[in-house]
Amino acid sequence: MATATEAPATITAEGPTSHTQNQGAGRRIGALSDLQIAWLLRPVDPDRVGQDGKGFSHMEAWDIRRHLIRIFGFGGHDTDLLESSLIAETSIPNYQKTGRDGKPYGKPYEAWTVIYRVAVRLSVKVDGIELGHWHGIATGDAPNQPSRADAHDLALKTADSQALKRAATNLGDQFGLSLYNKGRLSPVVQSSLPYWKATKETEFRDDKVEPEPEVAAARSQEPSEPEQSAPALPAPSEHLAKLLRQVSDCWKSNNLLIFNQIGEDGARNGVLDEEFTDKRGAVTTLRKVLDGRIAEIQGAQGDDAGRSAA
Repeated sequence: MATATEAPATITAEGPTSHTQNQGAGRRIGALSDLQIAWLLRPVDPDRVGQDGKGFSHMEAWDIRRHLIRIFGFGGHDTDLLESSLIAETSIPNYQKTGRDGKPYGKPYEAWTVIYRVAVRLSVKVDGIELGHWHGIATGDAPNQPSRADAHDLALKTADSQALKRAATNLGDQFGLSLYNKGRLSPVVQSSLPYWKATKETEFRDDKVEPEPEVAAARSQEPSEPEQSAPALPAPSEHLAKLLRQVSDCWKSNNLLIFNQIGEDGARNGVLDEEFTDKRGAVTTLRKVLDGRIAEIQGAQGDDAGRSAA
């Protein structure tokens, strides 16, 4: 009676390899196959990489899910929602969109802006046995939406997708890890010693390590004045502490509506001018913090308008 034999993997990683965890009579149950490892070590396809609205290289969440299925199979991964928190919700009645010339256009409508924070856990399984799990956390916003429901839906989905992508980068270059090194496509993992043949060429050829793009951008926008820094320490009153956490979570947003809404909340509850100690030990108030951030955003918008006019 004829018996079928497993064909050897034809895709190999960079250079000659012999994956020690897969040697012997057959692949060990629960271990990655030679083909899976070789695929994970490939450089990312440039056609899978685009740019987001901030100019950062990124990959689409649906493409990440596609490659999780391709590499680990159907049912080869799980995603668990660890946190889903509404950070902010604001609305503006009679809102009108503004063109590049600064003039409003279109019919006025009630505009909704929503921000969510989501944390997920990504687990990968081989032969039904967990290979590992990793977490990712992200915020997502949906500014100036005409529908309140659509604003919540879009912000929540955006945060969820971003969290999944961040968790998946722990699986290496096929899932966007190299993009954190100044958007480069060349593989940064290259190999992994448990799967690398014991030869003299056990060295990695690394590029210069660069700050993650979002971190570098945030550092370049750090304000020089003490009042411009986001508060970190909790305030004496419970309601002020809540508003300060909202300010900290939304600090990178350029949406003035969010900070104005927080200020209105503080004024209604009598904490706008309540003093507290920030992370540098300086005494300040919520009003000063908000005024500083709003002035910074307005200044940046003015610079953008000037460049557009030029």
